[in-house]
Amino acid sequence: MIQRVYEAARTAKYLEQVILATDDETIFQEARNFGAEVLMTSPHHVSGTDRVAEVAERTKNQIIINIQGDEPLIRGEAIDQLVEALQDKDIPMATLAVRESDLSLLDDSGVVKVVPDNNGFALYFSRSPLPHKASESFWRHVGVYGYQRDFLLKFCAMPPSRLEKIEKLEQLRALENGFRIKIIESRFSSLSVDFPEDIIKVEKLLKEAKI
Repeated sequence: MIQRVYEAARTAKYLEQVILATDDETIFQEARNFGAEVLMTSPHHVSGTDRVAEVAERTKNQIIINIQGDEPLIRGEAIDQLVEALQDKDIPMATLAVRESDLSLLDDSGVVKVVPDNNGFALYFSRSPLPHKASESFWRHVGVYGYQRDFLLKFCAMPPSRLEKIEKLEQLRALENGFRIKIIESRFSSLSVDFPEDIIKVEKLLKEAKI
């Protein structure tokens, strides 16, 4: 799965460098075997964002995209959308969302919802139904993030926020501290693998060529 994510990221036109960051020796060796540029990071990071920040400190790249290894359906074109948005240096952070018409997913706490304002910036993210009683569609968050490098380092220096801990959604730390998150409507859906049964869903989608 990690190899698939890495190879998808390599198809993005605007990424100058793709680095696989891990603290696991097995993943490190496997990544080298399939030709990835890989860095071993500290085993003490609380989150993947902290791991990305460690790598960002070693580079001079001013735009950092955090592509998690559990997004096997991610597309290079979607990653490029984030890079394009972050050409505006006044946007500290950006992420993806897709318009979801399957309203049965509203009650699924594993599906993160986001409500953007009229200018495309996030008002709130939640695992609960959002908005309440959506009748036609809602915005489903896709957990791929882009940052201005300086903001990423600042973000990781902030303590976890109250709503972040309640919702278990790290991006709420930015909102609670008064920073904007640009929501980019993705033309490509995705499905993260959070549980073993999610692998079956991904394989089914691939076989049906829906992604």
